Amino acid sequence: MCGICGYISKKTIDEATLRAMNDTMRHRGPDDSGAEIYDAGGGYSVGLAQRRLSIRDLSPLGHQPMSDRSGRLSVVFNGEIYGLDELKAELTGYPFRSSCDTEAILAAYLKWGEDCVSHLHGMFAFAVYDRAMKKIFLARDRIGKKPLYYYHDGNHLVFASTLSPIMLSPGFARIIDSAVIPRYLFNQYIHAPETIFKGVRQLMPGESLRVDFRTGAIALEEREYWDVAKKYAELSADPVRDYGEAKAELKELLKKSVADRMVADVPLGMFLSGGYDSSLMTAIAQEISEEPVRTFCIGFSEAEYDESESARLVAEHLGTRHTTRIITEDEMFALVRSLPVYYDEPFADPSEIPTMLVSETAKKDVTVALSGDGGDEFFCGYNVYDDVALAQKLDFAGALAHLVGRFPLGGKKSLEDSYSVKVRTIADNRDPLTRTQLASKGYIDAATAFVAGASESEKRRLVLQTMLPIKYPVENRYPTQDWQVVRMLLDMDTYLPSDILCKVDRASMKYSLEARCPILDTRVMEYSFRLPHNFKYRDGVKKAILKDIAYDYIPKELLDRPKKGFGAPIDKWLRGPLQKELIEYSSMRYLRDQGIFDPEYVSKFVTDFVLKGDAGPGTGRNYSKLVWSFFVFQQWERKWCRT
Repeated sequence: MCGICGYISKKTIDEATLRAMNDTMRHRGPDDSGAEIYDAGGGYSVGLAQRRLSIRDLSPLGHQPMSDRSGRLSVVFNGEIYGLDELKAELTGYPFRSSCDTEAILAAYLKWGEDCVSHLHGMFAFAVYDRAMKKIFLARDRIGKKPLYYYHDGNHLVFASTLSPIMLSPGFARIIDSAVIPRYLFNQYIHAPETIFKGVRQLMPGESLRVDFRTGAIALEEREYWDVAKKYAELSADPVRDYGEAKAELKELLKKSVADRMVADVPLGMFLSGGYDSSLMTAIAQEISEEPVRTFCIGFSEAEYDESESARLVAEHLGTRHTTRIITEDEMFALVRSLPVYYDEPFADPSEIPTMLVSETAKKDVTVALSGDGGDEFFCGYNVYDDVALAQKLDFAGALAHLVGRFPLGGKKSLEDSYSVKVRTIADNRDPLTRTQLASKGYIDAATAFVAGASESEKRRLVLQTMLPIKYPVENRYPTQDWQVVRMLLDMDTYLPSDILCKVDRASMKYSLEARCPILDTRVMEYSFRLPHNFKYRDGVKKAILKDIAYDYIPKELLDRPKKGFGAPIDKWLRGPLQKELIEYSSMRYLRDQGIFDPEYVSKFVTDFVLKGDAGPGTGRNYSKLVWSFFVFQQWERKWCRT
């Protein structure tokens, strides 16, 4: 786990500047740093830099940038490659000097070229400079565990694990792309390939990028090597029909995945919330380990959030070395100011705060922690999947309600104006490209109006022409008519990499902690596509097959309870200790000076939220999520665009 950055350019970027860019990611790699600049010919120079968190082969042999013996290749790498022994068995003939997985990337590239990504299993973002072919090859892992950004401006390209090195690169203009803001406000994250800055892109999960400069100009070519929808279409056509066989095979795949992720030359532990996914991963790790594994959990003084007692009981049953930290609201609130530092792109999922705290707790004893991330998306675990199943059953009734709702009642009102929020949500859900993305029309309208930046008469026209759609109009790419499966695949493409994995990456790396996710192993993900959906969602039971495996290790009564999840009291904060700052960010004067949001609309919207609370529709009710997203954006913009 590290941070990487680099460039190819005809501009002069000296080593001091490259090191300064690299050092913005010191928290991602406090153990070592390296920066090198190479003359690439044709007036170009190539720079590669890395901050290292030492996990495998702690010796200087793991230093990066790393080159092969011939001097043809140099690489910088962020992440972990698993199954290293199996991979090396395919790379016979390469003279390995270290036990680092970084060197395996060099060997794999020499053998397979750009197709090396198909042979690498793990979480990764890397850049290989190929002197012989005059190109740089960038790649990101299949599901997007590791981030990779790049900025291209003619004869100049900069890449990095985060935005902060790019922001320090010479000549970079921090111009905000306002088209992404409505979708960010609604979803609380920015999804690849978009970023908050114009001209900067994120490499998509499962993509590689060739940066070719043989002709004297920089040419970019993106290539998709793994895709959720295509893999599902391919593998679901060959289903495993026997449930017993499926359970046994999935269990073995999970055991192999956990074992692969327990290989480290530093202390290792587990995040344990007491839920099914983290408990199952912990149980498997404990079965594999020769000594009690370390487990870490945070608890809350508020009972509605606290899961620490459940985690303690699971840990006691499994016999782990368990640590529980009860956190206070003050401890959570103290991290609010650090959000734009470690999430250097706007990110507003409130669970980032307790995720930071559990990472801080674990880091006191270990350098690597395994988690249960991915179980909900790949095995149908979220409550929204119940809602989606119901929506599909009610779709015909919703179509009738939509048709009847157009009848006028007098004046400008129609029958649909009298519908409840739930009925109207089903009635309005007519777009086949977004059918599983259920949301209240009022909430969507609030998010889109937030960035109108125009007079009242121009708002709707301007929003329609300049913004990305709030929802993702992509559901026709998923080859199934089952809405639950469509939504799961959509979440794998969007919510999982851009929210969940981004959150964990930034929160854990704040404390120089590596987080590993066994359920997101390539073989586990792909095997899940071969499982019939009723193995995952059976008679209303979510994650059925994972739960059955978990019961092999842990009594059902210790696990079978409502899911609480991480959270933070954002509504209380926004109307309490953050109120003064929120009002400042939304004042007419501040917004006019900023030039991003519609001053009149936003100022009134926020004032109504703060002062009127739950007084009625349009006056603040249910808008905490949206206002928190706005607050986080404003805090980020002040940090990065006004200094």
